[in-house]
Amino acid sequence: MKHIFFAICLTILATNISQAKPTKERYKLLMDRNWKFFLGDNKSASANEFDDSSWRLLNLPHDWSIEGKFQKDAPAGGAGGYLPTGIGWYRKQFNLPSSATKGKQVSIQFDGVYMNSEVWINNHNLGKRPNGYVSFVYDLTPYLLPGKNTIAVRVDNSQQPNSRWYAGSGIYRHVWLNITAPVHVGQWGTYITTPHVSADSATVSVKTTVENHGSKVSKTVLTSKIYSPDGKEVASATIPVMTEPNSSEVFTQQLKISSPALWDVNTPHLYTMHSIIKQDGKIIDDFESTFGVRKIDYSSTKGFLLNGKKVKMNGVCLHHDAGSVGTAVPEDMWVRRLQILKDMGCNAIRTSHNPAAPEFLDLCDKMGFLVMNEIFDEWKSGKVKYGINQYFDEWSQRDIVDFVHRDRNHPSVVMWSAGNEIGEQSQSNGAEILRPLIEAFHKEDPTRPVTTGNDRIAADDAPAKLPFLDMLDIVGYNYVDRWHDRRELFYSKDHQDHPNWKMVGTESVSIRGMRGNYYRGGDRGVDIDSSVIRPANMSTVVRAEQLWKFVSMNDYVIGDFMWTGIDYLGEAKWPAKSSTAGVIDLCGFPKDSYYFYQSQWTPKPMIHLSPHWNWKGKEGTVMQVMAYTNCDSVELFLNGKSYGIKSLNFPRQGNAGAWDAYATPPVYTSTADLHLIWDVPYTPGVLTAVGRKNGKIAYKEEIHTTGTPAAIRLSSDKNSLQANETDVAHLKIEIIDENGHVVPDADNLIQVKVNGTGRLIGLDNGNQVDHTAMKDSQRKTFNGLALAVLQSTNKIGEIQIEVSAPNLKTASARIVTQRVIEPTLTIEDLKK
Repeated sequence: MKHIFFAICLTILATNISQAKPTKERYKLLMDRNWKFFLGDNKSASANEFDDSSWRLLNLPHDWSIEGKFQKDAPAGGAGGYLPTGIGWYRKQFNLPSSATKGKQVSIQFDGVYMNSEVWINNHNLGKRPNGYVSFVYDLTPYLLPGKNTIAVRVDNSQQPNSRWYAGSGIYRHVWLNITAPVHVGQWGTYITTPHVSADSATVSVKTTVENHGSKVSKTVLTSKIYSPDGKEVASATIPVMTEPNSSEVFTQQLKISSPALWDVNTPHLYTMHSIIKQDGKIIDDFESTFGVRKIDYSSTKGFLLNGKKVKMNGVCLHHDAGSVGTAVPEDMWVRRLQILKDMGCNAIRTSHNPAAPEFLDLCDKMGFLVMNEIFDEWKSGKVKYGINQYFDEWSQRDIVDFVHRDRNHPSVVMWSAGNEIGEQSQSNGAEILRPLIEAFHKEDPTRPVTTGNDRIAADDAPAKLPFLDMLDIVGYNYVDRWHDRRELFYSKDHQDHPNWKMVGTESVSIRGMRGNYYRGGDRGVDIDSSVIRPANMSTVVRAEQLWKFVSMNDYVIGDFMWTGIDYLGEAKWPAKSSTAGVIDLCGFPKDSYYFYQSQWTPKPMIHLSPHWNWKGKEGTVMQVMAYTNCDSVELFLNGKSYGIKSLNFPRQGNAGAWDAYATPPVYTSTADLHLIWDVPYTPGVLTAVGRKNGKIAYKEEIHTTGTPAAIRLSSDKNSLQANETDVAHLKIEIIDENGHVVPDADNLIQVKVNGTGRLIGLDNGNQVDHTAMKDSQRKTFNGLALAVLQSTNKIGEIQIEVSAPNLKTASARIVTQRVIEPTLTIEDLKK
């Protein structure tokens, strides 16, 4: 059993919430602490004088749905993971010292509220925002009071169903208070591009939006300074700026960097730009932006090129929840999940099917992921009864502008997606609905192409219309192999008929299944004995392998985004509460299928065997043993007896230089598959796989028949947390036998107790049919594993964790909580 995924190195990544560092000229203050919450509706709750003393006190981000019970009759149904929804209210009272706000502009920024949010400040209605994923900002300046101020937020997620997957409920992302001078760089007010990039130099173009909220013409000076990844100033440009009262202007500057450190998937170097506004020689604003120097190109023959080099997008689709915490996902959870994907060889992510949290894209920048940034799952034509389509006409253009402005400086974002499986793709007027969306993307960011995920390109019923597809910068294919002979021909027919099309697999089949589940029934009507033990769902294995062969060998295919990287809540049918499409389960534990992609996407020698070797009562039964590997050959042993050497090689090499001559020693393959299989009569003991590369042993893997459960083993990805109420640690819980081997079918009921300076915020096991509430402190393990998510409080000290189970030896762990390093400023700090 592998344990490498809990030895993740996080030292290169900041564990604090991503934000620009505050200066005395500009504050960006976190407003997450000490909100009052009420689940239900009360029309009077927007008033300052409303008595909320009986309401629950909590910190944001907050998803109230994940706190509920799984119920078959939940209004959201299987789409919403059978969890509760409804209406909720949030209120926060805060004081702003006049020393910090006198003569200043003050705004509030919501990174995401699901959904139909309505916001008040001091009895004044600021507005509504239907979309639950788009970030938005309101100006508070005219309505602030000396002393106490009250923010009230109503969130209406009561109309169900309104999503095809679990969306969560509430203010599930961060909230910020921005304080600036009347003349300042606007919200998301820099647009940084790199129109010329070479190894010798790079041209950096910045368009800066300067806002003047004063009553007089403003004459200022704008200086843009660029700092290298190691913090050294490498370029600077200054221009005079004049703005009329109550207006904004965009100013363009160009700067040059010598010998730039380029951003790519392996070395994601990041630069920082400071946009400094001076008035009468005094700095009045200092706005910080992060960007990368990189060049992207797309070709109908070469696919995707990053800094002039062909890069295949080895992609996954990801929803925005994280299992036991729902949609209120701490940044550290994304760090862990993205690192596990990175270790698989994944280099690209599609944000299906909505804008992601800002800190998610910050991490993609830092860790070197390519992002297809998607905004809509539907336009005018709806998919669910109360979908976002009902707001499309009024809000789609505003949503796109805010979406693009927020995200267009991210070097990780290399492509926009305007929608997923949109009904308009098949409609006669579909291209005319697409046109203004494409134009909006191109206007706000002409440097990146736009696609949509199309599932009906070759459909017999209502196929996608050619004018619609021709309008796209890149034609996106959902399940390219779904129709007729495309199961074998994939993209080739369209590449021949439309040679100018650029093509990408926006969504494709994965090897589905539950982690550690090897009882396989028939595949969609094929009558197969469900008691037979199989190492994988072979029909999806074949599809995934054949697709990867085609994608990897045809340069014109930009890449592929497999559905999905990680299991997600919702889109399920009772008793299931979640999808099993991921190659990683809800806890973040890799499934067997994970190792198929690792075998194809990474060079480091590896072998993964399945199934496990605990089959009491099956002695003598012939079992299929499967190996995913990137070794040339693997020899399988059971208790020291060899069951033969098998070989695979992809791509196979042909002659080089002369007949029967090869560039490297040839591998004489025993299969054209991308996996190896042996038939082995079951006998308890040890399965051993020995992998060789170039004739030398490169890797060994063992699977043991285990004894009965004897103890609990705990391992944490961190031994210390910052005492900031946001840091989290992931505690892996394993049921082991007397020899320390994980018991692969153990389902012991565990109890998790947490004391000291931390709290348990989630407990899960990855089992899609387990209906235990995600916030409970006890549940069964699933196939030997469970995961507890622990979060620090604001106190320095120690978190004590104890995990127990009947008839098993109790395990304990300690995690230190320590002084906060480089704290994120909060509104509470402003008072100090």
